[in-house]
Amino acid sequence: MSSVRLSETSYIVLGLLERFQPATPYDLKRVAQLSTVHFWSVPHTQLYSECARLATQGLLSERREQSGRRRRVYRLTERGRRELERWRAQPTDALDEVRDPGTLKLFFGADPAILADPQLQAHRRQLAAYEQLHENAAELPRGMRLALEVGIGHEREYVRFWSRLIEESRRSEDDAERA
Repeated sequence: MSSVRLSETSYIVLGLLERFQPATPYDLKRVAQLSTVHFWSVPHTQLYSECARLATQGLLSERREQSGRRRRVYRLTERGRRELERWRAQPTDALDEVRDPGTLKLFFGADPAILADPQLQAHRRQLAAYEQLHENAAELPRGMRLALEVGIGHEREYVRFWSRLIEESRRSEDDAERA
């Protein structure tokens, strides 16, 4: 058991470095924008501070460039690799909250007819982006492909849900016109 307190942000840093090392925090931010941010957002400032914290805990090694911008370049240490492996090996039944502005507005009484079309269009765009990524995912590690499939499933459900609200709204309008 580790005496170091690690969060999901810690594991994002460790996991990204395992795959894309050596890397600066800026490099990790760019990779996260294309990958983990789709299901777990982390402010880029946290990536910078977390890299430094993990280095002081011996989970990352740090090398400072000698010239130019003197960026900090990180690598996963053996201890960091063991912590990542330990975390991956632990099953979880934890569920995360859905942080969706459209759902929040619905909850507080927003008119579904007003929300539905912009939400539908946004989720269709995201679904198309995920499906495009999936077409080229053969070279990705299995875990990354599976996470992408989860995202596709979520977006398909959002498209189904908002499409249904649009259809219900149209039926209500038609019924009102006939009455």
